[in-house]
Amino acid sequence: MSNKNHATDANIGNNGQQGVRRENPKVEFSEDEEDIIAKMFRLVGERWSLIAGRIPGRTAEEIEKYWTTKFGSTSDQCSSTDD
Repeated sequence: MSNKNHATDANIGNNGQQGVRRENPKVEFSEDEEDIIAKMFRLVGERWSLIAGRIPGRTAEEIEKYWTTKFGSTSDQCSSTDD
């Protein structure tokens, strides 16, 4: 009976750790990924899932979080990275 409670406690601990990871405000992107995001944003705007589809292993949420963290807003930033 105590083993069953122990397993439940372990699951609660794991869920808590997952929540901490999701709240991490810093998302790291390579320079190439940043270039792709900027170019795609100029082409398609705030269609994060479409942009994420061009970068393997990235989600729409990560892309949007990166953009809003770096530029503070999702609007008026499409010309910030000109080549």
